[in-house]
Amino acid sequence: MKVSIEQSWQKVLQEEFEKPYFKGLTEFVRNEYRSRICYPPGPKIFAAFDHCPFDQVKIVILGQDPYHGPNQANGLCFSVADGISHPPSLINIFKEIEKDLGTPYPQSGNLERWAKQGVLLLNSTLTVQSGNAGSHQKRGWEVFTDTVIAKISELQKDVVFLLWGGFAKKKVKLIDANKHHVLTSGHPSPLSANRGYWFGNKHFSKTNEILKELGKTEIKW
Repeated sequence: MKVSIEQSWQKVLQEEFEKPYFKGLTEFVRNEYRSRICYPPGPKIFAAFDHCPFDQVKIVILGQDPYHGPNQANGLCFSVADGISHPPSLINIFKEIEKDLGTPYPQSGNLERWAKQGVLLLNSTLTVQSGNAGSHQKRGWEVFTDTVIAKISELQKDVVFLLWGGFAKKKVKLIDANKHHVLTSGHPSPLSANRGYWFGNKHFSKTNEILKELGKTEIKW
């Protein structure tokens, strides 16, 4: 089965696309997009991969679900299209960057600029029904995205994984911490951030310090 995804990822994940669960997932997603409004738009389902080829992955940030409001989800976790109001978690991400790095709060919430520098912005579930958070969970996406994390861990070295919140932290079991770098904190959502579990984690400066030590180009957050 041919899936429209960036070529380097196609090679790494081809076996996954042939598995029965993925064929069932594909059929489910096609039916959902035919019969309901779903996000992100079909061509952007694999945008995280298309903007960040496998051999260019330096950082992995994990989200859970795409945004389920109109015109928000663009296939990258925490990201929204240009001109769209920033959701609460993204506001808190930008506030932490502002404080951590002393850079101005950005106008655009489109994180393609990060992806093109080697940041894989991966949601655990890649699609969702409009207005119905979590509606495409437990249909196979998590099996697929867990495999993505495991493949990066197995085939790459010195990738920085940013695990924010309880859901993302559970993915640590897929990562070989002896050859990669794992930073954890609370989630940037207001519930977690306002309790003191997000602000001050300095993940953005810490990530750049790791990259600098490795002789890699730092991320322009």
